Amino acid sequence: MAINVNTVYQTVLSIINKEQRGYLTPAEFNTVGTQVQLDIFEKYFEDLNQQLRVPQADIDYADRIMNLDEKLAVFKTFGSAVYNSINPDLPYFTLPTVDAYGATVDFYRLGTVVYKDSTGNQIELQRLPRTEFYNIERSPLTKATKSFPTYLYENRGNVNTAGSAINSHLQNVMFVNPTSITSNIEVDYIRKPISPIWGFSTAARGQYIFNGNYYNPSLGTGSINFELHESEQVNVVLRILAYAGIIIQDPSIVQVALQQAQGQEVNKKS
Repeated sequence: MAINVNTVYQTVLSIINKEQRGYLTPAEFNTVGTQVQLDIFEKYFEDLNQQLRVPQADIDYADRIMNLDEKLAVFKTFGSAVYNSINPDLPYFTLPTVDAYGATVDFYRLGTVVYKDSTGNQIELQRLPRTEFYNIERSPLTKATKSFPTYLYENRGNVNTAGSAINSHLQNVMFVNPTSITSNIEVDYIRKPISPIWGFSTAARGQYIFNGNYYNPSLGTGSINFELHESEQVNVVLRILAYAGIIIQDPSIVQVALQQAQGQEVNKKS
């Protein structure tokens, strides 16, 4: 279940106004809220890596891993990779920008890559580092086949028909062997969170009126809730308060909010 964006904003304003510390505008809240959500989201992976280094005999190990997996579940999706042969000597697949449900997504981390062959079998591709990816192709005994495909995952600049870079923009691409595979590549991946938006209209006296309708990108109206797990609501509020203290130049808010956020983090880990 998502965290209501209006609940968070009103809580933040209530705390700031109670202490007569200043004001956080909707635009500032939306900017800070986006950063806070991304900070917490990225911390999940740091926590997951730490947990995976803990001896699995730890009785709480499975619960902690399951808890993190539950928080990440909403960001997991899948879609079809797109074949690109603009340079015939160096074809590659680009990652989906639209998932299997038709939603536009912002890619974050790659998961499993699968090839669906002509008989309908799903074959997982083996990810290899650059040197190994090319070296195994030198021998007919080790080179990749459609039954045992491999891929190399790298960042590359956009290229023209001659294979030369046309700008410095990097994109995540997959080079697949054998190169006879030109379609039917499906990827599981984790997308980035959608930025929260506290939408509003302005009344006659300039006051902000919350617009709780679902966000309409064409009109730029409506709101988007935080996508984080509901258990993160207090953490979100505290971290926004910390940023708010910087914006309104009140170090006491920053200090108190960070102390409480750190306390929340310790409690979750314990």
